[in-house]
Amino acid sequence: MKFITIRDLRSKSAEIQKLLPGEKEMVLTSNGRPVAIMTAVDESTLEPELKAIRAARAMMAVNAIQTKSLRSGKSAIKIDEINREISATRDARKKQ
Repeated sequence: MKFITIRDLRSKSAEIQKLLPGEKEMVLTSNGRPVAIMTAVDESTLEPELKAIRAARAMMAVNAIQTKSLRSGKSAIKIDEINREISATRDARKKQ
């Protein structure tokens, strides 16, 4: 996978646009840190690709939540405690 800087994107955008289809993905960096992933698409694949990216992000979020609950010991919480927590959160939102 190719890494490109924001500076390169600004100064060599036409070259990067030509390279992207062959590379498939490029990582955009700022100050040496990744900030975005550019991926090659065309009109026929745009919607399915966006859907796949969103699904992958959702799965990553669920995995992070599950890992956090295991580490904090909340994975063993009982259904009554879950319902109390939900009610308390809803009550707090109503007061806002």
